[in-house]
Amino acid sequence: MAPPPPASMPLQQRLMHLAQTLQFGWFVGHLTLLFCSLRYSLSYITFNYYSRWARFSYRTAFVAAAATYGIVVYKAYRARSRSGSRQQPGALTLLGDENVQYLLMALVWLFGRQIPLALLPFTVYSVFHVATYTRANLIPTFQPPQQSPAGSASPGGRATTKSSPLADTIGRFVKEYYDASMTLVASLEIFLWFRVLGSAIFFTKGSWILLAIYTVFVRARYSQSSFVQGAIGQGVARVDALVANQSTPPAGRQAWETVKRLGRQATDATDINRYVGAKGQVPKKAQ
Repeated sequence: MAPPPPASMPLQQRLMHLAQTLQFGWFVGHLTLLFCSLRYSLSYITFNYYSRWARFSYRTAFVAAAATYGIVVYKAYRARSRSGSRQQPGALTLLGDENVQYLLMALVWLFGRQIPLALLPFTVYSVFHVATYTRANLIPTFQPPQQSPAGSASPGGRATTKSSPLADTIGRFVKEYYDASMTLVASLEIFLWFRVLGSAIFFTKGSWILLAIYTVFVRARYSQSSFVQGAIGQGVARVDALVANQSTPPAGRQAWETVKRLGRQATDATDINRYVGAKGQVPKKAQ
């Protein structure tokens, strides 16, 4: 993340300098997503999720999501171009980038029918991105860190920088709840797969195509995210415990073992590392 504007500049110039960056557009996109998600949630809990404002909030949220991930993908492409690299990544390598995956899924949800649950993973990500940008860029822009006098700041006599208490609070929040929130995102994405599967079982229009696309997405997330792997592992362990109960009929146990075997076979057969070399892989942190 780029540093905030120099503290020596006037406030107006610092704000202008900040607003002229792509990173600020990325922040505005995540902030817009949060506001639209909040507005849509109000419509949802009042059973007005097909009202004009609800539809507008839902679609705008995914427009913002696509814009934010598009900015990250563009910045990565521009960084490769500036580095002088003539070899551009292939299609499979690009699809292995988490930011590209979330960009494509945001477009899928944008043009598909409304599924409220699809908003939640993007919303959780946006909470942390907005918090991180606020801590690292907005607060230092409005309230530049103060330099403590040399000799009175530390035992070594060196001047230190005093950060904002609000920035410190945000930093503690991100550090404390990040892992738990990523586990929540993983669980939501898995639960969303079952939601899409349910629509496919009842032959909702376009649901089988959506199920195929989202299954590819979840498979990619499983190969890249330890949180998704952990969430699936916990789910499998819970079902194992239920199936191990003596009241479970043998047919049920056999069916569950068959499901697990087919799942392992499908996982091995769709391992993207077979097609994309380790050197061609891009950073896996979603933005």
